[in-house]
Amino acid sequence: MAPPPPPSEPLSSSTTPSVKILPLRPFQPDLHERAWASVPHPTLPLLATAHSKSATVFSLATLSSHSSLTGGHTRSVRSVAWKPGLPPHKLCLVTGSFDSTAGLWRWDGDTAGEVGPALEMEVTARSAARSTAAHAGDDSDRDDDGDDNDSDRGGDGKDWEFTLVLEGHDSEIKSCAFSPSGAYLATCSRDKSVWIWEDIGASDDDDEWETVAVLNEHEGDVKAVAWCPDVPGRNARRRFSPDVLASASYDNTVRVWREDGDGEWVCVAVLEGHDGTVWGVQWEPRPSHGRFPRLLSHSADGTIRVWTLKDDEDDDEGQSSGARSALGGIPNTMRRSLREEWTCTAVLPMAHGRDIYSVAWSGESGLVASTGSDGIVALYKEVEEPAAVPAPDAVPQEGQPAADGQNGASPSAASWKLVATQPGAHGPYEVNHVTWCRRYDAGSSRRGEEEMLVTTGDDGVVRPWEVRIQPEDGS
Repeated sequence: MAPPPPPSEPLSSSTTPSVKILPLRPFQPDLHERAWASVPHPTLPLLATAHSKSATVFSLATLSSHSSLTGGHTRSVRSVAWKPGLPPHKLCLVTGSFDSTAGLWRWDGDTAGEVGPALEMEVTARSAARSTAAHAGDDSDRDDDGDDNDSDRGGDGKDWEFTLVLEGHDSEIKSCAFSPSGAYLATCSRDKSVWIWEDIGASDDDDEWETVAVLNEHEGDVKAVAWCPDVPGRNARRRFSPDVLASASYDNTVRVWREDGDGEWVCVAVLEGHDGTVWGVQWEPRPSHGRFPRLLSHSADGTIRVWTLKDDEDDDEGQSSGARSALGGIPNTMRRSLREEWTCTAVLPMAHGRDIYSVAWSGESGLVASTGSDGIVALYKEVEEPAAVPAPDAVPQEGQPAADGQNGASPSAASWKLVATQPGAHGPYEVNHVTWCRRYDAGSSRRGEEEMLVTTGDDGVVRPWEVRIQPEDGS
């Protein structure tokens, strides 16, 4: 694999004043303990935060506690994932814990006819006071390794029901994620493995899951898993499973996984280039030019890398003719390797001096946000520039992206600029996670359409941020 292009030089805020990061009122109540991650519901104005041995669900409309899930785990909850595709009055949340299990929780509302903000507001009105009181009086979850003395395995009152425990990992679960359809759940662990679970229940309420794959190729802790989003045309030329999973590891690599024609999950690519632990991966939410979604990886080496899948359109055209190979007369389509060629096509400008714990890629604005151990929140913008027409005999310089058509990139060259930074986003504390989500609060002029950032840190505060994008001329 060719070496990646060098990082772009960061821009000073004085030369690019088009993006500002402005604090909004923090979510209430403060959790008063380390919080690991906050994940927005795919369609409803709800946000789930993992902390201590529990998870708290916040309302994006009131910026206050909606409900809490407690009593399901004996050690800290490290990650959460919402099951997609359910009716709006049904909620399903999976919690991944340091106790090596994943828990499945369900909430069934009483207002099946209401959807969207109307349902969320009705739920919040019934549960916010109860949840706030529960947080104010409960200090039992301060110690991640302590025993769980909470005997109520039903979460916050009768709303949340702890319905299933997924067991199999030998050590802490670091991340969990649902596939776009909700049919698969991926979990990863300190035991160096990735597990894929399949929902085989007959209905949305039937909690029956089975293990379909245990992936053991990583050589270190697996820090994160992420499924490729279901975007139009992403698999038009693929010959195998439409579901694509990426995993990031302590072994400094990213691996890409697919299901082959025999139903076996296989590693189709190993992405190498980072000089430290890869803390996570993030798929491009809305790829342009009909290309396959790119992949971001972020690391302890302080860099964020963009990976692009080589476009195999030319190969497909050759195979579609039905030509037979010289080896036994077997059609090439039957011999095609599942291996994929991914290339590092960009390294974002340096904004962090320490580990980058989390990155989020906006499907609305295209901005990328990052944060980590140094407490900085940084924003990056991709700028497309007309590509120079190469001479017929020109040879790409080593380390530079290949010409159009050789790596699946767009017809124009692209560069990334650092457009805003927010030092000390959580004071002296590390920031563990950043995510984009829709705004539904009273300060939003376009409820459900505007975006905001949400950061989660060691101080136990979940902080929303307005990202104000101004015209380049400052008007």
